[in-house]
Amino acid sequence: MTLKVVNCLRRPALHLRSLAIPARQSPIKICIAQYSSHSPMGSTATNTRKKVTIQTIQNLYKKNEPITVLTASDFPSGHVADTAGMEIVLVGDSLAMVAMGMEDTNEVTMDEMLLHCRSVNRAVKSALTVSITIHTYPSISILHHQNASTSHSPQQIADLPMGSYETTPEKALESAIRMVKEGGMKGVKLEGGAEMASTIRKISQAGIPVMAHIGLTPQRQHSLGGFRVQGKSAAGAVKLLRDALAVQKAGACMVLIEAVPPEVAEIVTRRLSVPTIGIGSGNGCSGQVLVQVDMLGNFPEGRFLPKFVKTYADVWGEARRGIEAYREEVKSRAFPSVEYTYPVSKEVLEEFEKVVDEVAGENE
Repeated sequence: MTLKVVNCLRRPALHLRSLAIPARQSPIKICIAQYSSHSPMGSTATNTRKKVTIQTIQNLYKKNEPITVLTASDFPSGHVADTAGMEIVLVGDSLAMVAMGMEDTNEVTMDEMLLHCRSVNRAVKSALTVSITIHTYPSISILHHQNASTSHSPQQIADLPMGSYETTPEKALESAIRMVKEGGMKGVKLEGGAEMASTIRKISQAGIPVMAHIGLTPQRQHSLGGFRVQGKSAAGAVKLLRDALAVQKAGACMVLIEAVPPEVAEIVTRRLSVPTIGIGSGNGCSGQVLVQVDMLGNFPEGRFLPKFVKTYADVWGEARRGIEAYREEVKSRAFPSVEYTYPVSKEVLEEFEKVVDEVAGENE
């Protein structure tokens, strides 16, 4: 008996076999319809959005149109942020907690950040992607979602993790270059005000966009006495303004303002000539950011969230209900039912059953 193998591809990356045996004296014809056990997103769907650039962000700022920013930590979260119309996708060090289960953002390393940046970069075809350090609370991260009204696709920015930029401007530039070359990011974000001006200048002069992060800076939470609102005193508000002006002068293309009273953040925003991105700082900023996990409600009930986080969905609840339903159907053998299986002809089955004992005996 001879075998004739024919590939019958219905779509790429698939592995299921469908057998068709005409007559016993004829060669057995195996038609392989390759179906994968997974449905990887693979390449993202065709995207008609224009690529978001720093100039796109500046144009939105000049038109006084709010800039939408959302965090992402992997391919799926980057993909959905892009297709939902975000202008900026932020690979924040909040992924240390929400994607890696760490205690705080200070634990994540440069190599770990780069791994996540590459995953997001494969998904985001339009948004501006920036590697940054975005504020997170213990077991929290934050993001604000708004429907995009433009046809541009997002920029990518990533956090420079703690220890990758503080020592010298040269060290910071090396880290920023790695984010661009190895992570595929279009810019970086780093924490600090006037004291980081020389570092921001060094990176921006090398042609890499920098988002400065002032107000509550999570990597410095221990020196700040924890996650505390900043700029509540006159002296604190003045320091915030001085920091904002200093990082702008140093070349920052955007300033993230975290956990600051809205009135103070709005005054600072009016005094700058670059966009501000608010997180817990009111709607007087040029744009808003939240952590995707938080705004989608992808966390167990009872988890603490800061006051400014609004949840727009119940991803955790939907996921748990779906998984529980799957478990019950498997236990009751309701799944998989006939519609989720592949048919085989009666002739093939009979042919197979004739040789079962013989084949089994060969292995005894």
